[in-house]
Amino acid sequence: MQVLIVFYSSYGHVYRMAEAVAQGAREEGAEVTLCRVPETLSEDVLKRLGSWDFQQSIKHIPEATADDLARADAVIFGTPTRFGNMCAQMKQFIDATGSLWAKGALVGKAASVFTSTGTQHGGQESTLLSFHIPLLHHGMVLVGLPYSFQGQTTMQEISGCSPYGATTIAGGDGSRMPSDNELAGARFQGRHVAHIAAKLRA
Repeated sequence: MQVLIVFYSSYGHVYRMAEAVAQGAREEGAEVTLCRVPETLSEDVLKRLGSWDFQQSIKHIPEATADDLARADAVIFGTPTRFGNMCAQMKQFIDATGSLWAKGALVGKAASVFTSTGTQHGGQESTLLSFHIPLLHHGMVLVGLPYSFQGQTTMQEISGCSPYGATTIAGGDGSRMPSDNELAGARFQGRHVAHIAAKLRA
């Protein structure tokens, strides 16, 4: 079972969630590959945004290609939110998968999405739902985060996660990293996607 996690992370929040998703998928027996989408911003812009050092720290993670998507049994995408939608780097990567669409290469594969926002109501659900649109165009089978993940209904803390996928809240200054509950949601999502993908492949 090949599970591919394709992500973009500016400051580490989505990357930390991606690692938790990967852990969950491995617990289900999947072979997991983590890939990042290519950067589109210049070094100067990244330095002004304060994300250059983090971007350099994940250079060891390979960049994703369209062929990677075609080889996987399931693909889980992670993106920060930009005005209630996926980030431009992820959009550019998705827009370059037309050759896969033409061949129907992703039809029937499990797909799932997780995200990060700066604030509690910063567009988490709209990002997940709008990301589903190109995946449906590819004929992929959408997998969310069901309410069997008990942390979904917690009232003990401010927490991300929705039935559309795991989420985290970075805070306005980016200082808040994913909580234990949010990471648990990401691990659950990884396990759930791997489980569904195994059924689809069978």
